[in-house]
Amino acid sequence: MIPSQREGRVDQLALYTDGEDLVGTVTVNIKPGKKVEHIGIKIELIGQIEMFYDRTSSYDFTSMVRELEAPGTMTESKTFNFAFNRVEKMYETYNGINVRLRYFLRATITRNYSSNIVKELEFAVQNVEPEPEINNSLKMEVGIEDCLHIEFEYNKAKYHLKDVVIGKVYFLLVRIKIKHMEVAIIKRETTGTGPNSSNESETLTKFEIMDGAPVRGECIPVRLFLGGFELTPTYKSINNRFSVKYYLNLVLVDEEDRRYFKQQEITLWRKKLEAPSIRSDLQSPLEARKQ
Repeated sequence: MIPSQREGRVDQLALYTDGEDLVGTVTVNIKPGKKVEHIGIKIELIGQIEMFYDRTSSYDFTSMVRELEAPGTMTESKTFNFAFNRVEKMYETYNGINVRLRYFLRATITRNYSSNIVKELEFAVQNVEPEPEINNSLKMEVGIEDCLHIEFEYNKAKYHLKDVVIGKVYFLLVRIKIKHMEVAIIKRETTGTGPNSSNESETLTKFEIMDGAPVRGECIPVRLFLGGFELTPTYKSINNRFSVKYYLNLVLVDEEDRRYFKQQEITLWRKKLEAPSIRSDLQSPLEARKQ
């Protein structure tokens, strides 16, 4: 189970991975002396992408259905079993700046002369990735002609979500008065494609790695623990609708508060599933259980 923040509340979601079975029950409660006439009861498993700036338009990238009951009349409560076996869940659950990708079960009692009775229950998906076979270090030289020349190096280009970024910044030429230096993690979310694409950037964290003016030949170490931040893996063209990239942003500030920066893209990947949560704020008669 993992926590999910939505509309100001925290829900606890069951966690699944790609290809894993999803098995559970649907309970229909009928009050004594009452009855429900219907033309069928079904449950659907849906994977959906929703753009926050256009909530009227959502896209279902996966949809499966199981019929639970033929048309008839219910006079007492009943529990139905269901199973979705070896379900393809290649995309992870994601709740971003402008886009949300979610999975949910939808149970529907279809009625002729009254509105349908519908209940939804979300679940989360995360997928573990193999360790990259090639993971070279990142090394770049940047500067301003005859004023500033620095070389920065990070120990690798691909990091798992609980990894540690280790690097160094070398000052090869310093002719401007540097006040301090900082490193930031920037998340960039791209929605849409081509001329209709939109980019939103968010600074997740920044911290100071140097205070005071450096001198030529000085080497400043960088050590950034990623485990303390809410990160996702790098997502590339998810269903041709959105992408998520991450950057390390090195910023130098001079005594006149002018800022000099250089961004370097890094790749994030998931080494293991999130730790279970012990909190639950979600109660529902629709129950999905893991086998």
